[in-house]
Amino acid sequence: MASKKKSAVEIIALQCVECKQKNYTTYKNRKNISGKLEKNKYCPFCRKQTLHKETKVK
Repeated sequence: MASKKKSAVEIIALQCVECKQKNYTTYKNRKNISGKLEKNKYCPFCRKQTLHKETKVK
């Protein structure tokens, strides 16, 4: 079996804090950003700008 090599860049999902929907996917460089990523983005389910936090992509 081939093993996966861990790279510095990983794919993450951004989840809305209010409605808990995963709305966006983006890349994160683990060398530059050590903590969890948080951004204010538009949530189509809430229909307003809310805080989105980093979660894992399945």
